[in-house]
Amino acid sequence: MSAAQYNQLFDEVIKKYHIIDEVDQPYENPFDSKSFEHLLYRKNWIDTVQWHYEDIIRLPNIDPIEALALKRKIDASNQDRTDMVEYIDSYFLNKFKDVKVKEGAKINSETPAWAIDRLSILALKIYHMREEATRETASEEHREKCQEKLNVLLEQRVDLSSAIDDLLNDFATGEKYVKVYKQMKMYNDADTNPMLYKK
Repeated sequence: MSAAQYNQLFDEVIKKYHIIDEVDQPYENPFDSKSFEHLLYRKNWIDTVQWHYEDIIRLPNIDPIEALALKRKIDASNQDRTDMVEYIDSYFLNKFKDVKVKEGAKINSETPAWAIDRLSILALKIYHMREEATRETASEEHREKCQEKLNVLLEQRVDLSSAIDDLLNDFATGEKYVKVYKQMKMYNDADTNPMLYKK
């Protein structure tokens, strides 16, 4: 798959979510559980739900107890997001495991999956900025400003997509090699978060 295909899949996920447009709606992944597409679909669905969690928690009159419950959901979603990134990186580690790395090959500062993570979030920004750029109840000035931002986001997606395709090609040809570090987030772990283990 190319980055353009990732973008197409992400756009489809976001449109599917907005048919019902509820954070607690049923989730169903149409792809085989062993496929790469399944990972991408799941990743973007998590991002899309979390996007809307983040909108809800910013309601000025939200009940504090509801806000705390929602914060817990956001924390869990962040962990799911990180886990999915690591699953996607595992896919690439396996895909390129037999590539003969060239002498002098370099490592990239960002793994393929973290770049794809940015592409997934970018798809959400584009969808929602397009909504604002065409919102009939907004002022013309608001729509124009949002259209300008949308143009930048679309350009950014072209650039990031190209960079991802180049990176994956470099892995395939041995110009660069894949190396992944687990995130090892400490605040979710009762053994490493002092606020938890001191209790």
